[in-house]
Formats: sequence, structure tokens, C-alpha cells
Amino acid sequence: MFSKVNSVGLSGFKAQMIEVECDLSTGLPRFDLVGLPDSAVSESRERVRSAIKNCGLNFPVSRITVNLAPAEFRKEGPNFDLPILIAILLASKQLKVSLDGCALLGEISLDGELRRINGVLPMVIEAKQHNIKCIFLPFQNATEASLIPDIEIYPVKSLPQLLNHLNGSETIEKVKNFSFENFNEQIYFDKKNEVNNSKEISNIKNEKTTLKSELDFSDVVGQQAAKRALEVAAAGNHNILLIGSPGAGKSMLAKCLPGILPDISFEEAISCTSIYSVAGLLSEDMPLITKRPFRSPHHTSTDVAFAGGGRKATPGEISMAHNGVLFLDEFPMFSRSALETLRQPLEDGKITVSRNLYTATYPGNILLVAAMNPCPCGYLYDPTKLCVCTNVAKQNYISKISGPLLDRIDIQIKVDPLDCELLIKRDTNEEKIKRETSAEIKKRVVKAREIQQKRFKSSKISCNAQMSTRQVHKFCYLTKEAEEILLAAYKRLEFSARANNKILKVARTIADLDDSPNINQIHILEAIQYRSINRLGK
Repeated sequence: MFSKVNSVGLSGFKAQMIEVECDLSTGLPRFDLVGLPDSAVSESRERVRSAIKNCGLNFPVSRITVNLAPAEFRKEGPNFDLPILIAILLASKQLKVSLDGCALLGEISLDGELRRINGVLPMVIEAKQHNIKCIFLPFQNATEASLIPDIEIYPVKSLPQLLNHLNGSETIEKVKNFSFENFNEQIYFDKKNEVNNSKEISNIKNEKTTLKSELDFSDVVGQQAAKRALEVAAAGNHNILLIGSPGAGKSMLAKCLPGILPDISFEEAISCTSIYSVAGLLSEDMPLITKRPFRSPHHTSTDVAFAGGGRKATPGEISMAHNGVLFLDEFPMFSRSALETLRQPLEDGKITVSRNLYTATYPGNILLVAAMNPCPCGYLYDPTKLCVCTNVAKQNYISKISGPLLDRIDIQIKVDPLDCELLIKRDTNEEKIKRETSAEIKKRVVKAREIQQKRFKSSKISCNAQMSTRQVHKFCYLTKEAEEILLAAYKRLEFSARANNKILKVARTIADLDDSPNINQIHILEAIQYRSINRLGK
């Protein structure tokens, strides 16, 4: 007797439709599971056997062969428990129903309860692309799966509940799809309907408010040049390096950056959420990433923590910051091998991890914000404190960051220490009026991004930082005065060809902020001054 049901597998970030085939034949009782399973999948045999018996069903006393096809795709995780169990019940005629156009996912406990699994969102996307009409999965993953429209999601709590639904004696209500625009509000009201305690409802409201709180540029005293550089970085999605003394405000400035970035789109949110889903970092209460990620790993992080990988090819910090900000404080303190993993994603917007048993490619379109001291003691630019570093020590400190990596950072800006008088009088009305809010800066950033989207509407990119060399030649038109200035700077400061392209991209973004079709003299001058690293330590 033979049966077949659909499921979805996940290896790294790649989802694959899997056919779970079951054959019952005569012979000594035996349960074989084939199709390149890992240890978690192989252990499904014992979980399935116990769940069938503990739910009052008969485990077939025959030779059972379960094949997970295609055989060349490595099967990982416990999400094949449910389809294997249903395939056995269909083959043994204990369940008589057609599951064509349906897929099953889920880990099952020994007593038949379904448990949450990781990576549901990319699995549902893959299933939809293969014309799967409905999916049965653990109820804890139902809200996450409902983000994908035009596919029916049935949340299952236990094996008996699923069997009753398939037999027609009980109905599992499918989950309604959430709209992206009102996702936070819908989650809030659904949670409110589930609780009766007014204190719990108050906590939910506070939780929702906390999700929206972030640092504002109006909280930053002074630092007009650094604020302007961050505005340019946000407008063109340019990587930026902040160089300044300890306590100058580099970290605070970096944490304000997400507040001026354009709102995340639905496609970007789904892409980010898929990564967090694979990593197992989504909560049941908030299963959608509705804000651009901000990741700030410690400088002791390894290259595997950055790039991803390990035994199960999990995403790293670079992928977790996809469509958001990756902030690296104390930039030279990171290991050389960890920093070098940034090269590919800074150029290609993705990162490929190759190991003995797998190769996984994760998205990595990040806005890198790095912060560092100008020298080992940190006081090279400080007007009140004396730098005690030798020239050799300064050069050794800078050399911890490779030249090719520095070349990939578009904007490099000094963050000067603040005057104590400005700090003490920071709350005067006159000074407050001068400080722009993040909302005001964001309007200019969004306007510049809209110009870029119109410019690149016929290509696969959406911002100036992603321009190819051909696109730089096409869209970065310099006036005669601007061209002469760039040529003089190129000869004097010995820019590389990549640095020259970076300057042109940044100048194009500055011109977009000014709503200028051409790159003028003032635009190229500002772009050139954002190459501070060429003069650092001299």
C-alpha cells in the first residue's frame, strides 16, 4: 500500500518542496526512513510511532519505508513529523482523504501535540509558488504564515484535531490574512480580545508603544557635520564610518539613523522576517518585522557569527541586518577575519556560506555604520586632551582595517568632541530651535529616495549606493567645474578607482537631496570631504 503527501524542507535559507512517500509491504516489521535525512529527521520515526499509539491509532505491523524526495536535497529539522505520520495513516487506510494541493508541516510530540518550528515563512512562500492551496501547520506558526496572501493556513493544535477535521467531524478555522499597513494594530486588537484582565491590556498597549520608541536627532547636541553625513548616508544607502574621540557621540548618532530611513516596504518586511524565521527569532505575538533591523554585535564576535553558518547554516549578523543597519562600534577591535566577511555583502548585497555539507546564500543588503577612535588612545582630534600615541602606533591601529574594506565604505566623517558650554546650555530655547527632528530629516531622505526610484525604475536597484560602473557613467554627470575639482583631488589624495566611484555615488545623492539633475561644484566638494580616512593618522 502506497501514499504520498506534500511538505516543504529548508536547508539554510533555501526552501524546497518535498514529497513524503510511504510504502507498506510484507516482511519483518521495520521502519526505514530514506532521502538524505539528518539526525533530527531520522528521530521522527520514534516520535511518529509514539504519537500514533498514544492517540489511540494502530501503528502498522509491517515493513514501512518512507522516502523524502528529492533524495539529493538534504532534509533538516523536525518539521517532517506531521507529513510522515499522515502518510503512514493514509497508506494503512486509517485515514481516507485526498490531500492533493495541500502541504503539511510540523513537529509532533509523543502525545500528538504539535510544536512550533522554524523557517515557516520561506516554506509557505515556496509552497505557494508550487500551487499549494492550503497548509496545515502548528498553531504557534499560524500568524507568521498568514502574512502570505492567497493561501489557506490551518492552525493545528493536536493530531486528533487534524484527523477530525480531515474526517469532517470537526472544523479547523483557517487563519485570516493580515494586511501589512495595519499589522501592528491588528495584532494588538487580537491580543486584546484574548485577555480580560485590564492590567494585561495595559501591558499590551505599553508594549506596542515601546516598539515605536527610538532616539531622535533632536536629542543630539551639536554635531551638525556628522548629522549631515548620516542624512546623506540614509538618502543613498551609503556605508559610513564615524571617527572621533571617546564620548563624542558616535554611538548615539548611529542609533538615531534608523529614525530617518524610509519606512520598510512589504517586500522588504517579508524578506527580513524570513531570515528571522529561519533563525528562530520570531515571537508568536509579533511575527512580522515591521521596522528596519538595527544590529550591533560585540567586537568579540567571530567570523561565523558575522557571516552565518555553523552546523545548521543559520543566518549571521550580516543577514540579520538585511534591509537595515549593521552598527559596528570599536571597528578596529573586531577580528580581521570577521571584518573581511563584509566584503561580499557590501558589494553584492548577499553573502554565500560554504561548508562541507552545504552551501547557503543569505541576503545581506545592509547599511554599514562603523565607529572608531582616530588612534589607540582616542584623543588625536581632541582639543583639550593630549594624544600620547606614536606615529607607528597610529598606523598600526589603522592598519587593523584592510585597505580594500575601507575603500568599500562610502562616507568617512570626523566626529569632533563637543564644547562643554554647548553641553551645559543644551536645553536653552535658542539651541532647541536649531535642532532638527528625525521626522524633518526623514522627509528630505524620502524625497531623495523617490528620485532614485524613478531613476532606476527599469533596473533591479533602488538607490545610488547600488549603482554599477556603467550606471555611474550614465547618471553621475559632472559639470566642468566639478570635473576639474575631482581630477585635482584624485591626483593629490591618490584615490583608488573604487574610491572615485564611491565619491561620484555620494555626490549623486547630495545632488538628489538638492533636487539637482547635475552634480555641481558644491556637491563634489562635499563628497570629497567624506574621505577622511585618507588623511587619518597623518
